[in-house]
Amino acid sequence: MESTAHLLRLKPVLVQGVPMVKFVADNWPEIEATQARPDDLIIATYGKAGTTWISEIVDMIYNNGDTEKCKRHPIHVRFAHIESTFPGRPTGVQQFNVMKPPRLGKTHLPAQLLPKSFWEKKSKIIYVARNAKDTAVSYFNFQKMAKMLPEPGTWPEYLEKFIAGDVVCGSWYDHVKGWWKKARDHPILYLFYEDMKEDPRREVLKVLHFLEREVSDEVLEKILHHTSFQEMKSNPMANYRAFPDTLMDHNVSPFMRKGVAGDWKNMFTVAQNETFDEDYERKMAGSTLRFRTEI
Repeated sequence: MESTAHLLRLKPVLVQGVPMVKFVADNWPEIEATQARPDDLIIATYGKAGTTWISEIVDMIYNNGDTEKCKRHPIHVRFAHIESTFPGRPTGVQQFNVMKPPRLGKTHLPAQLLPKSFWEKKSKIIYVARNAKDTAVSYFNFQKMAKMLPEPGTWPEYLEKFIAGDVVCGSWYDHVKGWWKKARDHPILYLFYEDMKEDPRREVLKVLHFLEREVSDEVLEKILHHTSFQEMKSNPMANYRAFPDTLMDHNVSPFMRKGVAGDWKNMFTVAQNETFDEDYERKMAGSTLRFRTEI
């Protein structure tokens, strides 16, 4: 197998002012031209905000709680990552184009970069937002193990980049606020990671209502059990263990690490927390968005 070492840890490239993985930037014309359909469903998140979790929930709903059907392919095959581009592999757009309807996709793009066709076709979108502190910690650990992303550096170095929006997919603040604004006039279900942790049943019922689907109480229980953190962490179709260590090194940090709210307390120093809070207040001033940093 040809070595991919020269393709890894490349510096991000700006796409309309947003830092993106170089190969995504190189393939931007294809991504931007993605043709949506009204019955497409897109999962949108900032990185490490519960993307795989909500994807598995949706797939279980679409398959009426049949766990075997949900093990037909790894999650990254069941949900086409729209902007995914890596030499030697089909692009996310190519994968999405050959899917049978209803097509399931996911994206980490900020709202302003989502291909226009999805807005024009009024495709349904489920957005999951996670509090900034836990997102920063989870993204840092993920970037350490995911070698297709830039080198994260030390935790203090990374936190500075995160605050400045100098990480892949750009500013967390712009991302959550941009999608929040879009939810006013587009069919978007805007969920919060912390709410999902607090009461999974309540949030799954929201998803069912949004998708205009009904399941029996028995199927609902199966969905809740199958999509619990421990079940998903041990599920090879959801835990990304299928990726080679050359791309994702689970020995550095597992893809599914802790899945909790409040883990930021184990990483932030008092000084870092104070600096972060001051910056947070400035950037979120005037927004109606409210996040919980613990539950």
